[in-house]
Amino acid sequence: MQQTLTDVILDAVPADRRPQPRLTYYDDATGERTELSTVTLANWAAKTANLLRDEFGLLPGFRVAVALPVHWQTAVILLGTWWAGGEVAALGDIDDVDPVDVAFTTAEAAAGADADEVIAVPLDPFALAVPGLPVGIGDFGGSVRLQGDRFASSPGAGRPVAEVDGDIVDLARAAAEKAGIGAGDRVLSSLDWSDADALIAGFVAPLLAGASLVQVRNGDPARQEHRAEQEKVTRTL
Repeated sequence: MQQTLTDVILDAVPADRRPQPRLTYYDDATGERTELSTVTLANWAAKTANLLRDEFGLLPGFRVAVALPVHWQTAVILLGTWWAGGEVAALGDIDDVDPVDVAFTTAEAAAGADADEVIAVPLDPFALAVPGLPVGIGDFGGSVRLQGDRFASSPGAGRPVAEVDGDIVDLARAAAEKAGIGAGDRVLSSLDWSDADALIAGFVAPLLAGASLVQVRNGDPARQEHRAEQEKVTRTL
């Protein structure tokens, strides 16, 4: 069976390294630090894929808008979408996007999102339920935890990211090679994921190469040197 992009990303790390950190997320504005191994990342991605397939009944080829900042929950939403055979039709600004099946957005922006299903994402350290949502807005934190943490991949009919022309795996491997990223590297990045090029360079490429990503949002320059030493960083984007 054809592999999804998520299959390729997860399979880039051998079984004996899967309990090790794969995504370490920092937000210097809030003090958050969340670390996920490949195993944990796969479990959250599976829960997201099950939510899309089983709760919303979406078939491969569905379109998703991800109107979210860099966050570990954004990462699992992307991986879950690809695993379930979905296409990311929009990143960041979704105002001028053709209709989508699902829009993942912040609680503050959820009421203005245009999609068949609008899901508010908590963007907290623990993916807790989002309180006080309007009627008709789904709660990612409250729903995703109820889903199974195993998933049989569903290759999609479209591209993983609508904006990308060409094979995203080939493009990501080329980006990783250009940046000198290889298996086992610890990659420190403050790149956002608000467009296709940034998503490939800052998210897909390191993970596809079998590296571990240390992703920083609202980075404090004064902390970077210490963080790089603490996290045993070998490459910086």
